[in-house]
Amino acid sequence: MDKKQTRRVLTASLVGSSIEWFDYFLYGTMAALVFNQLFFVNEDPTVGLMLAYASFALSFFIRPFGGIIFSHIGDRIGRKKTLVITLSLMGLATFGMGLLPTYQAIGIWAPILLITLRLVQGLGIGGEWGGALLLATEYAPPERRGFFGSIPQMGVTIGMVMGTLALWIMTLLPNGAFMTWGWRVPFILSAFLVIFGLWIRKGIDETPEFKAVQASGEIPKLPIVDTLKYHWREVLIAIGAKVVETAPFYIFGTFVVSYATTNLGFSQTATLGSVMIATVITTILIPIMGSLSDKIGRKKMYIAGAVAMALYAFPYFWMLHQGSVLLLVVATIIGLGIIWAPITAVLGTMFSEIFDAKVRYTGVTLGYQIGAALAGGTAPLVATALLANFDNSYVPVAIYIIFTALISLVSIWAVKDLSGKQPAPKVAAKESRV
Repeated sequence: MDKKQTRRVLTASLVGSSIEWFDYFLYGTMAALVFNQLFFVNEDPTVGLMLAYASFALSFFIRPFGGIIFSHIGDRIGRKKTLVITLSLMGLATFGMGLLPTYQAIGIWAPILLITLRLVQGLGIGGEWGGALLLATEYAPPERRGFFGSIPQMGVTIGMVMGTLALWIMTLLPNGAFMTWGWRVPFILSAFLVIFGLWIRKGIDETPEFKAVQASGEIPKLPIVDTLKYHWREVLIAIGAKVVETAPFYIFGTFVVSYATTNLGFSQTATLGSVMIATVITTILIPIMGSLSDKIGRKKMYIAGAVAMALYAFPYFWMLHQGSVLLLVVATIIGLGIIWAPITAVLGTMFSEIFDAKVRYTGVTLGYQIGAALAGGTAPLVATALLANFDNSYVPVAIYIIFTALISLVSIWAVKDLSGKQPAPKVAAKESRV
């Protein structure tokens, strides 16, 4: 593959993923700042916030279904066609959110319509990540698979930077203008990003590894059946490994927006600014960590990140509670910007290397999306509930972060035993750095 084609493949993988996650994180932050007041109206502000977070969590549970649908298409028909469908779904849902009337205008239909569009978002992202990952890793030279696999992971943080930056600009408006129309602007403008993403992906061919599966005639009729029958252990490992990558991320990036502003008295601008700075830093570090994993191995880097995450849980909240904007920024940079980077950089490549090419789209998607549903979308909701039930003490939330790290460490420990339990992946096994 020449340099021009390499750049186009990596750009297609990165751009689509960035747009998807821009749309997705936009909702998560708006749930904390806007939707609890304009759509999930309740006399008790805490109940309104928890309802908004519940709608955020809901789509995480629809993501595995989107993953099943689109991974079936991806393993049967191809990665490229699937990615066009998922990006289009996500874009239409997000654009629609920007046009929705509020609870004050149409009553109960406002949250119903919002949740419906949120579920469509969940279906789209359910199939997007696996396709973007495989587009990169299945084109990658064996010795650079870690670097290639880290590129779509950058889309998560780039999407968050774009979403946070858009919101930060909008929060500079007077509060009345922001709550009336300002919050809608990023949702509506996302349509232009989607058009750009579809154009980028137009010139990409199917991956060499999928073509090899097609040529061999080994395409399964029902990929999910084969995956659950022959690769169930890898799916469980992927689910567990996803936990420490997703739950702390939503604590550091989404939950902190409401916690720091409501409980600790920080401004929205300072909080969103700290998240944005940390996310820029982790975006720079992700490809560096991915490249490093090609030299020292994915598993070592993942374990180091998970252990650091557990050790950092209590210091993170201690720094927040000092009331200093500088410490708020430092705390967020360490957690979201530095410790999280090696975990997410190697996660996708690890997943792709433990599944056979003919069911790889289904396998990585099931593990990723079920793990995200169990630990990601619920994280802000769980953290808010823990605060409400333990007199606003951060101790249970810190213990929750440690618990997620332990789950993932136990899961990733099982990776070393895979080679002796079943046939190794036909395409990637020899070069695996797990």
